[in-house]
Amino acid sequence: MDHATHIRLQEQELNEVNLTGATVYGPDNERIGHVAHVHGSGAETQVVIDVGGFLGIGSKPVAVPARDLDFMRDDSNSVHAVTHWTKDQLKDMPEHRD
Repeated sequence: MDHATHIRLQEQELNEVNLTGATVYGPDNERIGHVAHVHGSGAETQVVIDVGGFLGIGSKPVAVPARDLDFMRDDSNSVHAVTHWTKDQLKDMPEHRD
């Protein structure tokens, strides 16, 4: 997927409605997970990414600052994110518990 033509989300768009369910892509455009849910708003927004697994089974939830991901809309208006972390790096992070 060529992200160069996608429209970046503005800070006020970083909310639960827009981000929940967004696919997260890592380096080399690898699908590494999806946003399970969101905590906070604005600059302090945290997203919980379910990493790995299949259909929600065996995935690991990790929390990261939304500002560390590049959220954007593609040509079909779907929100997704790009990050510099690999799937293994996210799996090595502490598990998030609500």
